[in-house]
Amino acid sequence: MRAFEAASRHLSFKKAAEELHVTPAAISQQIKALEDYLGVQLFCRLTRALEITPQGAAMLPKVRQGFECFAAAVDCTRQPGEGVLTVTAPPSFAARWLVPRLPRFAALHPEVKLRLSSSGDAVDRRGETRFLADEAADLRVASSTLAIRYGTGKYPGFHVEQILAPDCVPVCSPHLPTAERPLRTPADLCRHVLIHDETIDDQEHQPNWREWLSHAGVSGVDAEGGPRFSNAVLAVEAALDGQGVALALKPLVEADVAAGRLLVPFKMSVPSPYSYFLVMRKVVADRGSAAAFRNWLLAEAQSPNLLGDDAARPVGTV
Repeated sequence: MRAFEAASRHLSFKKAAEELHVTPAAISQQIKALEDYLGVQLFCRLTRALEITPQGAAMLPKVRQGFECFAAAVDCTRQPGEGVLTVTAPPSFAARWLVPRLPRFAALHPEVKLRLSSSGDAVDRRGETRFLADEAADLRVASSTLAIRYGTGKYPGFHVEQILAPDCVPVCSPHLPTAERPLRTPADLCRHVLIHDETIDDQEHQPNWREWLSHAGVSGVDAEGGPRFSNAVLAVEAALDGQGVALALKPLVEADVAAGRLLVPFKMSVPSPYSYFLVMRKVVADRGSAAAFRNWLLAEAQSPNLLGDDAARPVGTV
């Protein structure tokens, strides 16, 4: 059943095998044994793809519900207050948005032992809409683990809620514009270095200067030149250091702008193709420390931001 559920979620014996730490052949044998026992075919095995049959699709929701019931039964035996609530998040979101707010959560819920883990794997890669194997497995087996992801929100089999749908805006050090190199209009960017954030590694889906300049109606600016950074923290640090103008996610720079460490020379923004999502097992969404963190996080995301009401669009359940 575990092999069937994982293979259905990934539509891949190979990825199911990686998640369950066995070989693809072992997954195939488990599925074949289950099909023989049921007397029906659960998957159509194509040359380069795996498709679930109508019989398999009909069985899948009840199988997932069964696993959730097992997990809930185990949770009921635990003593209240035991264990640690682990939250995984992208490095930039953790450092620049979540960590500064955590004292408020601790004040509201001193009984919750929170462990924050940060990893670049919390960002969808090149249009990949499913969890990496280890992260999905962790959420499956641990009721005390939640994930914050920057991606598409398509994570089958999990409870998913949108936290923030951010826009991108130019930011720079307040000391960067000078009389010789002003930033009065977007066309003035031709005199400055453009900093690129490549948190999203798929160039077709990442916010970029070419798109922003097109919206601003500006030509004659080299939209491809300038340093490139693999995550938003590095790009923002370069802007803080006066190295140029960065195209940054608004929620990640609002505190620096409010404190005067960063300047927004032009208010025009472009939307990010990705959003921040909270992902967890459905059975824990309304229970215990996970529910406490979930409710607090969504309330924080809906509180007034420092760069105006358009810094992030409304949240919702997927």
